[in-house]
Amino acid sequence: MRVLITGITGFAGSHLAEFLLAEHPEVEVFGTHRWRSRMENLDHLDGGVQLLDADLRDYSSIHQALERSRPDAVFHLAAQSFVPSSWTAPNETLTTNVQGRVNLFEAIRALRLDPVVQIACSSEQYGMVHPHEVPITEDNPLRPLSPYAVSKVAQDLLGYQYFQSYGLKVVRTRGFNHTGPRRGHPFVTSNFCRQVAAIEHGLQEPVIRVGNLDAVRDFTDVRDMVRAYWLAVERGRPGEVYNIASGRGISIREVLQMIVGLAKVDVRVEVDPERLRPSDVEILIGDSSKFRADTGWEPRIPFERTVADLLDYWRETLARRRRPAEVAAV
Repeated sequence: MRVLITGITGFAGSHLAEFLLAEHPEVEVFGTHRWRSRMENLDHLDGGVQLLDADLRDYSSIHQALERSRPDAVFHLAAQSFVPSSWTAPNETLTTNVQGRVNLFEAIRALRLDPVVQIACSSEQYGMVHPHEVPITEDNPLRPLSPYAVSKVAQDLLGYQYFQSYGLKVVRTRGFNHTGPRRGHPFVTSNFCRQVAAIEHGLQEPVIRVGNLDAVRDFTDVRDMVRAYWLAVERGRPGEVYNIASGRGISIREVLQMIVGLAKVDVRVEVDPERLRPSDVEILIGDSSKFRADTGWEPRIPFERTVADLLDYWRETLARRRRPAEVAAV
């Protein structure tokens, strides 16, 4: 079996590659990257994946990547995925996420390939959720509250349309928040952990700067999330849309308290107005019973371990970055 992971150098993409190499060694793994992609997330895989140079916004490069890999399954994870950036660069977000999806689908059609295509949609699509609508099912109205969320709604509906119009075997997964080691530092859990690690290393004053702490989110460990992606391809029904979620809500304030409780130094918390969004989704808790029934998936890693692993990741990462400077100063 051959699989193609778009965005393999990113957070979820690298964890998916790691999972496939460890748990499914019979699978030949290809992944797209750009010349400017950061490669450190793949360093530990020892060349176990075959990298193809491609940009979602360039049809010819996506066509070539698919022609070379000829995958039996495509995991489409590449995207502009940081919600705050979508406010400052909405055109880039829409172009990357929507045009990129069309390029992928059209290249599959042009090459007459027949892979199962898992597309990573987002719980952000639900947007304005009313208290009586929690936990959120796949039938909940989509009321997006950011350009990123709008782009994900478009991606989702394109997947449905290409399944209905052309028979592409598209499985749409609406992943709720996921985190863990290698999560980019702009994202809230990783940002808090990175700040704590920086304070412990003496790289930052003992102040954690935060945004809205009242939002409630449903977190899944990324290692459970990528296992769900695999099961979506293996057991999911083409044309269907699935929530992937733990079903447990936790406020960002509680997440911060958990991280601060693991800190080895005393810290204080300050609200940074620059971290507040024009509008924010207040509560996202998912009902993943449909996905669990079809695939047998359930989360295995408790959130407490996820947070501890993420904090340790940043402690180790910042320690490695300090060593060259310390050697140079000798």
